[in-house]
Amino acid sequence: MKTVQKCINIKHSYTFLLLLLFSCHSKEKNKEPQNSPPPIVDVIVAQPQTISNTIEANGTVVANEYVELHPEASGRITYLSVPEGKFVKKGTVIARINDEDLVANLNKSKAALKLAQSYVDRLKPLLAVQGVNQADYDAAVNTVISTQADINYTQALIDKTVIRAPFDGVVGLRQVSIGAYVSNTDVIATMQQVNNLKIDFTVPEGYGDFVKTGLTVQIIPDASADTLKHTADIVAVEPQANTATRNLKARALLEDNAKANPGAFVKVMISQGTKQGILVPTNCIIPSDINKQLILVKDGKAQFTDVTTGVRLQSDVEITKGVAEGDTVIVTGVLFAKDKKPVKVRKVKTLTNIDQ
Repeated sequence: MKTVQKCINIKHSYTFLLLLLFSCHSKEKNKEPQNSPPPIVDVIVAQPQTISNTIEANGTVVANEYVELHPEASGRITYLSVPEGKFVKKGTVIARINDEDLVANLNKSKAALKLAQSYVDRLKPLLAVQGVNQADYDAAVNTVISTQADINYTQALIDKTVIRAPFDGVVGLRQVSIGAYVSNTDVIATMQQVNNLKIDFTVPEGYGDFVKTGLTVQIIPDASADTLKHTADIVAVEPQANTATRNLKARALLEDNAKANPGAFVKVMISQGTKQGILVPTNCIIPSDINKQLILVKDGKAQFTDVTTGVRLQSDVEITKGVAEGDTVIVTGVLFAKDKKPVKVRKVKTLTNIDQ
């Protein structure tokens, strides 16, 4: 019996020893090294910078005048002169519709007018000597007036068979052929006035106070050619915001020497002036669902600070709250810094040499 009890005690002692060794090993494994070196970071010193506050909007080049040439009368095209891509003067005949029936009717009315007028001429002397009553004379005069009205109406119909250039401009591509039957829904060609080009653009209604008549804006015709810029003056602003997008539409008149194709895409840069503010690189901002943070260096330790951002530039962002002048902001090594843990500053940089 004593031998059995002794074996049980030895077994319990061995189990306790194993548990003790496993516990110590786990503590050593979870224990962080006390002598690990602090992360190496680069910093900038927050200083007020001159910030150009500019709104970027999308715009479209619009011709000063644009029209689709439709015939007012239906019929067969008997004359067609569409100088594609060429400049034409106002009033130039572009096309004619068959008007033979109208011309014949006009000639008939002219003959009737001549007869009616001669009848009035014969009655007028007789009326003076009371050789004809007033009613007969008035009826003859009314016939003259009615026939003249018929002539005017027919002439108006004939005028509608002629399609003329409504203004000085460039004719587009021809859409029909001579001999084709057309109606007022068919397009013969287009015309555009490409001098004094306009720019139509939209901005969120929150920027409505910055888009005013007379303001000069910068126009970049192509997103890939930022060095090519023109100026334009805002001439009108749509008073009502778009109910679907809540955007305001404005129109600017492009400078005279600017060359662009109507319908082309442009970028519109609207300056809101300059101001002083603190800028930091965009990539050193730590975003989250709740707020945005920067890491400052205070007494050799990292300090996470909530910030509020303002104007965004190409690679920098304005900090309106959370960073004061003279604060040291970590710009590289952000991922390795831990709150209230030491960091080692390798280099103090400026905004112009962040990548160096």
